[in-house]
Amino acid sequence: MPAIVGVFKVNSLGTSSVLHIGDVFTIAPISNVKTFAGAGSFNTGDGMSIFNQNSVTNTFDQDVVDQPIAGNA
Repeated sequence: MPAIVGVFKVNSLGTSSVLHIGDVFTIAPISNVKTFAGAGSFNTGDGMSIFNQNSVTNTFDQDVVDQPIAGNA
């Protein structure tokens, strides 16, 4: 069934984002990322109190490939 789309405005698109308008069979974005963060980095909320003593983030990763995307091309 065809889609009828009115006016829209795109403010920004990130590097791994997908903009979809109308009919689609499959959406398969190709992207991967590895994130390292220390203690208390992703805490959200109002009035939080976080006390981290000696915090160290270990970024050593001996894997060569963590998330292969070769089959998604």
